[in-house]
Amino acid sequence: MRVFDEVSQIKHSSLFMKSSKICVVALACVAVAVNARQEPQPPVKVPLVKGARQTRVLTLEECIRMALLHNLDIQITQYTPLFDQYTISVAYAAYEPTASFRATHRMNSSPGGIDTTTGLALPSRVTHSDIFTPDISGSLPTGTTYDLTGGSLIDQSGTGIRPDLQWSANPGPGITLTQPLLKGFWIDQTRFTIQLDKNALKFDEQALRQQIMKTVTDVQTAYYELIFARENVRVNQEALKLAQQLVSENLKRVEVGALAPLDEKQSESQAASSEADLLTALQTQGTDENNLKSLITDNYGEWVNVTPVPAESLTATPQQFDLQESWRSALENRPDILQQRLTLDKNNITVKYDFNQLFPTLNLQGSYGRNALAGSFTGILGDVREEKNPFYTYGVVVSMPLGNGAARNNYRIAKATVQQQLLALKRTEQLAIVTVENDVGQLRADLQTIKARHAATVYAKDALEAEQKKLENGKSTSFQVLQLQKDYTNAQTLEIRAIASYNQHIAQLALDEGTTLTKNRIDLTKK
Repeated sequence: MRVFDEVSQIKHSSLFMKSSKICVVALACVAVAVNARQEPQPPVKVPLVKGARQTRVLTLEECIRMALLHNLDIQITQYTPLFDQYTISVAYAAYEPTASFRATHRMNSSPGGIDTTTGLALPSRVTHSDIFTPDISGSLPTGTTYDLTGGSLIDQSGTGIRPDLQWSANPGPGITLTQPLLKGFWIDQTRFTIQLDKNALKFDEQALRQQIMKTVTDVQTAYYELIFARENVRVNQEALKLAQQLVSENLKRVEVGALAPLDEKQSESQAASSEADLLTALQTQGTDENNLKSLITDNYGEWVNVTPVPAESLTATPQQFDLQESWRSALENRPDILQQRLTLDKNNITVKYDFNQLFPTLNLQGSYGRNALAGSFTGILGDVREEKNPFYTYGVVVSMPLGNGAARNNYRIAKATVQQQLLALKRTEQLAIVTVENDVGQLRADLQTIKARHAATVYAKDALEAEQKKLENGKSTSFQVLQLQKDYTNAQTLEIRAIASYNQHIAQLALDEGTTLTKNRIDLTKK
């Protein structure tokens, strides 16, 4: 089914409208209490914690796929392009013709008298008329308006009506056309609205694309954060184990008199501190698990008893960064930049429309039809078909407001808005370039940081092991061992933090480049 379009076809964006289905989101509406007589609202449904806790191993790719299907932010944003498509259909409805039919019965009585011209007596008369007027009217994308009428078909009866002239069509069936030649010629209100609505569709498709990219990046960030949290728990468990081991050894030393009780208390203090750090790390891990689950599901109740476990480990794969290519990609692919350009296109459409409004109205009008007079309806049709009594008109209508100040100032506003939008676009592009450069610089620094943090971990471990041997030989103190245990724990934490941050910054660079979808092999145009 094809609808009317403009003379120059306006391209539809098919980024998301070709999708075979759109995820439907059930939104819970919360009523606002306006008076004391309002009916009480049902309690909020809270997921119940039932059954044993389960563990589910997830890859990053699985998390991204689940987020694309079930993330609530994506589902909500998907509706906006759908609404825009409906709005476009509403705008095109202006080209749908309007059919009308009017049926009227008319009675007319006139008194008799004397014809002043002829002096003849005129009898009184009573006539009844049935008038039928069908009509179809509408407009075309060229600005042309049409009115196709079946004429006024009149069936008369009464005194003084000749039977052979009982039916008439005057004016008869015909068509009337009006074509703007200046104002409303290359663009009118309907075409202006359609172009703006199509622009809005493309704009909101980019907003949906931005939301999908952001969600994928959020999933990647949460996934690596959860890996870090689990690794941090492991490090703190090892720290607690070392601290408890030192406490046990110090107790034996105190018993044999090889260590002062104060040193043993210091080791117990360190063990308690390590236990507190482990509890904090476990709480952080739980928070990060919940954060990841909230991104990949639209039914959190199903995941209450599920512990997501990343299937991947923290690694830092060195990458080569091409700053020029990253800049080019950002300027071509970032949704916010594409939205700015669509806004500029929208303002140019407004300039085009407001410029057209500066012109006077110059409309070419014409009509053509056929009159008829007969004794029957079939006779009427015969007269119309044989073109016995044609009629036509043609002419022009010129209309010009004196002053036209509103149109001139609207045009000036539209042109100034375009200039402002050009500057806004330039600012957005500049910010994108700076952001990408900062991302690349951060990643290069991350690689160096990871190397340094790894070296620090190795050195801290070696120093701790050496100091432990010295303590066993009575050549060191418990305090020094405790300090080196802290250093080793901190070094491990900082190393895994650096690796996690590196992977998160890679995901952020892809977002700022506008390449999140391509790098994760996500095709939004698939049916």
